[in-house]
Amino acid sequence: MKLIVGLGNPGRQYVGTRHNMGYEVVGLLARQHGAGRPKSKFHAEYVELNISGEKVILLSPLTYMNRSGLSVSEAKGFYKLNLTDILIVCDDLSLPVGKIRIRTGGSSGGQKGLADIIRLLGTEEFPRLRLGISHPGDRMSVVDWVLSGFSSEEKPLAQSSIETAAQAAVVWLKQGIDSCMNQFN
Repeated sequence: MKLIVGLGNPGRQYVGTRHNMGYEVVGLLARQHGAGRPKSKFHAEYVELNISGEKVILLSPLTYMNRSGLSVSEAKGFYKLNLTDILIVCDDLSLPVGKIRIRTGGSSGGQKGLADIIRLLGTEEFPRLRLGISHPGDRMSVVDWVLSGFSSEEKPLAQSSIETAAQAAVVWLKQGIDSCMNQFN
């Protein structure tokens, strides 16, 4: 069994924001693979389905970004998953809009959801798939930036990265993290 976690913030006011890229990828995977209605558990919404013969849990924490670790640690414990069976999908300020990057581990890079997951799992060694949202520079604060939507020029790039990330997640399921990194980094 594998767990794919899309990080984001619950609520209508956050739909389409930069911080909800993880939610977007998990939502696309659910639609592409015929998931039913989500269930509630682990302080999250989740669906169970099969993708390419692999049992998968798609999890969207409802804890808000900064408390994502609570949901991930509960699901990990309940399903008795190894860290290598978990893929965290989130936004990344250090990557330009339209780019994705897959890693086997590493620091949070300032991403508050990843930081909370690292804190509660007690390790940085779990796969993550990051989608670029660019950095605001001096135009606005980072908090305002991550909670903002994409410009009309950025929207096609953001959508393309969501689609590419969903493809990368399926490769991760079928072929593992090394193949995924080789194909998408």
